[in-house]
Amino acid sequence: MKQVTAIFRPIRLEAVEQALHALPHLPGFTILPAHGHPRGHGKDHGYIADEWNPDAHQHLVLLAFCSDEVADEIVHAIEKAAHTGVPGDGIVAVAPLTDALRIRTGERGDAAL
Repeated sequence: MKQVTAIFRPIRLEAVEQALHALPHLPGFTILPAHGHPRGHGKDHGYIADEWNPDAHQHLVLLAFCSDEVADEIVHAIEKAAHTGVPGDGIVAVAPLTDALRIRTGERGDAAL
C-alpha cells in the first residue's frame, strides 16, 4: 500500500480531478487547502524566507491511499494535469503505508482501500 501526497496550484484542481477520475482503479482522494513557503533562490542559491503572506503561496494538498500497483498511475496523472512549467507547480511524494483501517466496516489493509 502507498500514500500519494501532492501539493499543487489551486488553478489546476479541475484538471487534476478530471485526470484522477479517468483512472479505472482510483480508490478516492482528499483535497485540503494549504499555505506554503516554497524554496527561493538568493544570491548564493539558498533559501529565501519572505515575509509570510497567506495569499502569496496558496496551494492544495491531495492525499490518496492506494495499492502499490495504482500509485504510479496516480502520480503520472497528477504530474500531467498539474504541470504548467512555471516555478511553484508543486510536488508529488509517494510513501509506504503499513496499514489502513476503514472506520465504518473495520476492514484493514488493502481491503480498507
